[in-house]
Amino acid sequence: MIRVTLGGEAMRDFPPGFAGGYVKLMLAPASAHGKAVIRTYTIRHQHAEAIDLDFALHGGAAAGPATRWALNARPGDTIAVGGPGLPKPLPEGRDFYLIAGDMTALPAISVNLAALPADARGFAAIEIQDEADRPDLVVPEGVTVEWLVNPEPGQRPDLLVDALRTAGRPDGRLAGWAACEFSSMRKLRDYLRGDLGLGAADLYISSYWKHGLVEDEHKQVKRADAEAQGV
Repeated sequence: MIRVTLGGEAMRDFPPGFAGGYVKLMLAPASAHGKAVIRTYTIRHQHAEAIDLDFALHGGAAAGPATRWALNARPGDTIAVGGPGLPKPLPEGRDFYLIAGDMTALPAISVNLAALPADARGFAAIEIQDEADRPDLVVPEGVTVEWLVNPEPGQRPDLLVDALRTAGRPDGRLAGWAACEFSSMRKLRDYLRGDLGLGAADLYISSYWKHGLVEDEHKQVKRADAEAQGV
């Protein structure tokens, strides 16, 4: 992954308290008359008058416009930014937390784990592409983190849900948080909402991307899925 810090005079009015939330990057279009290419990224850290964004580096033909922008960004460059969007924190006061996500969700998961109280208990399954992708996380002692190495993101939709199943059904009141590729999200939703019975107050679940689709196409699929779910 690569981290890019956005700061400067234009960030002076950026509202505080949005670590774990998101912004929309307005990337330059392929042609002079095209529309801006918009990509959504989580705020990993927020400082006074600056925010950090982490980009997963896919490389080769899989590198999208945001990845290419991040690799070429230099001090003094500018970019238009929309937002911010609200963070999706873990709910407070739960007995056990079940967390799952891939590298697109790693910034938000990192923020959420660090915000848990010291006595929190839980299990987090995080899918990465290589052992070298493992960051240093701030995690309560009672939260176990399992790293799942998958060099081909989006092509093993059972990986995350199978890992959560190993945690079983812990006692007490549960909370779930999951964000990942679309097909993996649906498997996790069936388990967390269907098998474990977690409702809206105890569960955040979202797809951040879909294998083979760009962001605009993924949004259409995501919208159709939400309508089918009655959301």
